[in-house]
Amino acid sequence: MDIRSILKGLKFTQLLTQKFKNNGAFAGNTYVDTLGLSAILFLVDLGTTDVIVGSTDTSTPPYIEQCDTYNGSYTAVTGAALAAVLAANGGSKLRAIYIDLSKSHKRYMEVNAPTAGNSTGANFNAVAIGFPSDQMPKSAADMGLAELIEA
Repeated sequence: MDIRSILKGLKFTQLLTQKFKNNGAFAGNTYVDTLGLSAILFLVDLGTTDVIVGSTDTSTPPYIEQCDTYNGSYTAVTGAALAAVLAANGGSKLRAIYIDLSKSHKRYMEVNAPTAGNSTGANFNAVAIGFPSDQMPKSAADMGLAELIEA
């Protein structure tokens, strides 16, 4: 299979457009529909920052949550959290959480409420890349990532 065919099979979803935030939740966070996918890679891009970024608050590492319906009650995906909150000096790095959808997962997924601490602020965005069954990603290093979490 050539690279063009592989790229055409991927599903890209912008979950949170590039935003700057100081002290609170980033607005506009949304979900991805995983129907028909066998794996999904959530890219978390922390740009220039001097604050901590977490999920819901600044003491919880960013994580992925799931739900059976797009507007229902979301719950955490087991094992789908970054190792730590994104540090005030941890900017300009790309991180990812990879989820194998062949395991028991729900249809809709999102990054749990990305939240910035209080100082000057942080630039942040999140994108999901969905993979059909025959196109799976490799290692963190092969993808050019600083961190890759698999769940």
